[in-house]
Amino acid sequence: MPQFFQHPTLIHRRQIIKNTGLGLGAIALTSLMDSERLFAEDGPVSLKSHPQHAGQPGLPHFAAKAKRVIYLFQSGAPSQMDLFDYKPMLAERFGTDLPDSIRQGQRLTGMTATQDRFPIAPSRFRFAQHGRSGAWISELMPHTAKVADHLCLIRSMHTEAINHDPAVTFLQTGAQLAGRPSIGSWISYGLGSENQDLPAFVAMVSQGSGNPADQPLYDRLWGSGFLPTRYQGVKFRSFGDPVLYLSNPNGLDASMRRRMLDDLKQLNRMQLGESGDPEIETRIAQYEMAFRMQTSVPELTDVSQEPKHVFEMYGPDSEKPGTYAANCLMARRLIERGVRFVQLFHRGWDQHVNLPKQIEGQCRDTDQPSAALIRDLEQRGLLDDTLIVWGGEFGRTVYCQGKLTTEDYGRDHHPRCFTVWLAGGGIRSGMTYGTTDDYSYNIVQDPVHVHDLQATILHCLGVDHEKLHYKVQGRNFRLTDVHGTVVKGVLG
Repeated sequence: MPQFFQHPTLIHRRQIIKNTGLGLGAIALTSLMDSERLFAEDGPVSLKSHPQHAGQPGLPHFAAKAKRVIYLFQSGAPSQMDLFDYKPMLAERFGTDLPDSIRQGQRLTGMTATQDRFPIAPSRFRFAQHGRSGAWISELMPHTAKVADHLCLIRSMHTEAINHDPAVTFLQTGAQLAGRPSIGSWISYGLGSENQDLPAFVAMVSQGSGNPADQPLYDRLWGSGFLPTRYQGVKFRSFGDPVLYLSNPNGLDASMRRRMLDDLKQLNRMQLGESGDPEIETRIAQYEMAFRMQTSVPELTDVSQEPKHVFEMYGPDSEKPGTYAANCLMARRLIERGVRFVQLFHRGWDQHVNLPKQIEGQCRDTDQPSAALIRDLEQRGLLDDTLIVWGGEFGRTVYCQGKLTTEDYGRDHHPRCFTVWLAGGGIRSGMTYGTTDDYSYNIVQDPVHVHDLQATILHCLGVDHEKLHYKVQGRNFRLTDVHGTVVKGVLG
């Protein structure tokens, strides 16, 4: 009698197929003869032939300009017209209603849909042109302004999502509903890691001095969705062990831990033989990775040997664990050691009221470290093959939410246009791409959709977004779903 009938709680679809007649034996034989096609289209193969640090066969699809990505995600949506999308004509229209011809009856959130008026709120911050590129950048970003010629400002981003959770989920997974793999997991799955002792994908979260009630960030934003769980991001913490359960319990030394893992591996392989569950292979690999990380992570997170001038470059917060500045420095240390995708989530950019005061604090938190990361990578010869992405989930409205004064205003969610910037590997530097109207409300030239940005990030890594897919429930899924076009105008 087949084993799975002896163990009803272990019944698994793959186990049933494995133990079903000779007809399905032919399918198994075909898969063995064409394993590369099977892996690309129908899910994972054994870790013996594909260890965690390895990517998929045939990838990259073409010569990559970038080997790795640092994604500086500004959660809550920075106001594009207060930072990068200069609209000088708005000053003379202070307090007047946004024309219906501009709003065009477009969707509003429940927070401003009931307002009687939509008064225009010009930015109270000064703008100037910087660098040879002449990029317009707000006085709120003086350090970013100094690296303007490294940046590609995309002012024509747009999205369908109008609320935070679906918008953040859309940027990170390509779908507004939860359940899809994050972009870092797709890249980890496709390209693997350059370091067997560290994960391919690391996430870090910081809380800014902006809105303390900003939307929460869920683990699924760096999760693997329907991909095997070994491709999910590993979250580094700012207190205690950088990774949960990294330290040995009291009374357990490394040799005893090694013996315990070896015995546990044997038990897991016995269960794998009975059930055929591929997640058991993941469990084995993750235990081994955790053991190796006991050595690699403490060395990684010990920044005591960093020179003083490095901390000065990243700013005074860079020596405070858990801050955005400290996480930017850690991102550099991670990619130096072969981590493929590093995601920083910085909360607090949700300014519905009191925007000028809150955004000043947010920019103090993030401006210097973001610029320092660019300069640091350039000095170390890493910028040319490291892609940096900076931006939030949507933009902010030109009209005020709530009370409007010359010194105080708030802005609602605005999916019609917002700004992100890119720098480094594969990206054309010192340029501004896309144009919005005089109200920073609608795009008038070169729109860039969320899926287009995702396709472009993959392209810089040598990955064709239409060919990186994973078959689940009878359908091939990909990060960009059935959409997305590489934005060739921003490529170097």
